[in-house]
Amino acid sequence: MTQAGTAELATPVPTLKRRSPYPGWFFLPAAIIYGVLFLVPTVASLYFSLTRWTLFNSTFIGFDNFAQFLREPFLIKGLINTVLYAVITSSLKVILGLLLAVLLTSQVAARGYLRSVVFFPVLVSTVGVGITFTVLMHPTNGMINEGLALLGIKGPGWLTNPNLALFSVALVDVWKGVGLATVIYIAGIVAIPKDYYEAARIDGATKLQNFFYVTLPLCRPATVTVITLSFIGGLRTFDLIWAMTKGGPGFASDTVASVIYKQYQSGFYGLSTAGNVVLFVLIAVLVVPLTMLLNRKEGHQ
Repeated sequence: MTQAGTAELATPVPTLKRRSPYPGWFFLPAAIIYGVLFLVPTVASLYFSLTRWTLFNSTFIGFDNFAQFLREPFLIKGLINTVLYAVITSSLKVILGLLLAVLLTSQVAARGYLRSVVFFPVLVSTVGVGITFTVLMHPTNGMINEGLALLGIKGPGWLTNPNLALFSVALVDVWKGVGLATVIYIAGIVAIPKDYYEAARIDGATKLQNFFYVTLPLCRPATVTVITLSFIGGLRTFDLIWAMTKGGPGFASDTVASVIYKQYQSGFYGLSTAGNVVLFVLIAVLVVPLTMLLNRKEGHQ
């Protein structure tokens, strides 16, 4: 045997090592929870939206539920209210949350106490907040209108005026949710390196210039988070509106979610399930492009 042949025989042949499936088992509990709590209800909703169903039986009727739901006379009003409510609440939460975060990250006195006060409404029950503000906003005996009367101002019917009801509920929603936006902005502001502010100070920047050219651009990830969470929450809102106005007066403050609930109350389960699918599609159509746009602009910066 030649020397070359001996060296070839001595060279170890690489073997393919099979990856152990063991690490994959750690994903199994999360996959089961995700499947049970999200995938199964979603698929079941899609199926039942195509049926006329009760607790005991169901009849497949195709897209009749969707056609009937979209013919609902107050659905268009509910859709407009839903989008308007989401835009108002998310915009105000972004503006007020950012301003409060700037204030609460400065050297203001009792900063820790003020942070607790701002965040406290987030911890309170939404239904409890709704009932409380319903009493406070009573047109004749409410504390808000009585306070305005002391100043010689006649208070409006916050929840009884069809032109004001939706905006009144939106303001209460902002009061309750601005604490979470503030906390997200505080986390974004304290993560900004101090070097930027030091460089701006050396360049002679004022506090206003610091805000617009340092704080605001570098808080963009927090802004994207607040806009996304607030907008989705606004589109899905139901509990606060139901606790304060039940969609009234008339149908003035109805949203898609409250229209769906009224269909459930009337026993039209298939119709209301189709409404849930419509709401799901509406949220996806509005939020996915918005999130992609915000993240793309963030990447460019």
